[in-house]
Amino acid sequence: MASTLSAISAHPTMQPLSRHVAVIGAGAAGLVAARELRREGHTVVVFERGDQIGGTWVYTPEVESDPIGLHPNRTVVHSSMYQSLRTNLPREIMGFRDYPFAAKEQDGDGDPRRFPGHREVLKYLNGFAKDFGICEIVRFESEVVFVGLVEGGKWKVKSKRKRGEDLEEVYDAVVVCNGHFTEPRVAQIPGISSWKGKQVHSHNYRTPEPFRDQVVILIGSSASAIDISRDIAGVAKEVHIASRSVATETMEKKPGYDNMWLHSMIKSVHEDGSVVFPDGSVVLADIILHCTGYKYHFPFLETNGIVTVDDNRVGPLYKHIFPPALAPSVSFVGIPFKVVPFAMYEFQSKWIAGILSNRIALPSEEEMMEDVQIFYSLQEASGIPKRFTHMIDDYQFEYDDWLASHCGCPVSEEWRQQMWLATFKNARLRGPLYREEWDDHHLILQAQEDFRKYTFNGVGMITDDK
Repeated sequence: MASTLSAISAHPTMQPLSRHVAVIGAGAAGLVAARELRREGHTVVVFERGDQIGGTWVYTPEVESDPIGLHPNRTVVHSSMYQSLRTNLPREIMGFRDYPFAAKEQDGDGDPRRFPGHREVLKYLNGFAKDFGICEIVRFESEVVFVGLVEGGKWKVKSKRKRGEDLEEVYDAVVVCNGHFTEPRVAQIPGISSWKGKQVHSHNYRTPEPFRDQVVILIGSSASAIDISRDIAGVAKEVHIASRSVATETMEKKPGYDNMWLHSMIKSVHEDGSVVFPDGSVVLADIILHCTGYKYHFPFLETNGIVTVDDNRVGPLYKHIFPPALAPSVSFVGIPFKVVPFAMYEFQSKWIAGILSNRIALPSEEEMMEDVQIFYSLQEASGIPKRFTHMIDDYQFEYDDWLASHCGCPVSEEWRQQMWLATFKNARLRGPLYREEWDDHHLILQAQEDFRKYTFNGVGMITDDK
């Protein structure tokens, strides 16, 4: 991890502060941020533009008016959830650390699978919000349309309410938790402006039925791309996966499928519907499906150019959280990707909450900027493209443990990292069966033993795995 690892300690001479904090978004990041801020003694208001908590875990069959998600005046749908989605991480490492994501067998409509569907994750988040009293501080159907700095280092927050009057308020601090699965990124393809076929972004994918009997080019190699390609292969005439991560001459049949092929990235597309690959092969396609990820997007945030998004780098951010020139009054939870998300949100939130209360001290603005510049330089020297600035899968546990140590809380248990590694090894070994068969039973036992330490209101949070 590129870092100066600046020393952070308690402020012995400063009085503890209780601040009035706005949290933007009531997804998993916003919920745990709200809890940690309240635990630290702050007063909190959570703004949520939807009518329930859960963020991207709220499934809706609705899709946007522009299937590729680029038109500036399109109807915006927040969630990118597709109907068949199951977690690609086991529930033992999905949950917050002191609120295990346990299968509750007594719950008749629950999903006890180790890799459950999205509805089970939403139920877990609803339980978390209920048990920690977070729903009472959430303003539903309140979209934040402006956040800007005012005198005294405070922040003006304007919110547009679906019911009632729009509001304009001032807060001591703002924590941005609006997620990054709403604003699509699309592949740049030579000739696409004249291509007559249909383009769709996975943000607007819900079910395979619209792809029935179609020849589909799917661009991408992420977890969602793998899921969706398998989903639509059952109904499509052909599925051709185009990926930047495979060799240029690749054209191979996907094992287990008679209508799915893997290619390297598209070379060009043409007006007659043809799609040309680098090996010279040509496919006449009906649909190009972009499973190409998302852009960070903060249309409400006005920082006078201090915080920018440049080629998907949100910066400058110290430890992916604080803009040095505005710290600690504005912060971000959930920017890093390819991580075990909920635990990381929890560590980030604990750190932010402790800093806002003066229990933890930040380095100076100059020291934080130096740390950021060293981090950027190391990435550049390593050949890491700017758009991968926040991809921290290789050092996510080091990152989490750094946060934990600076918060004064225990670092991650060893079984968590081992289970994460075992899961991805198993996915490579077993392919689509990795959610049904695994070899890390000893790690499950370690997790369950640890979970027995956590109770809520005297009630144990786990039941034994059957």
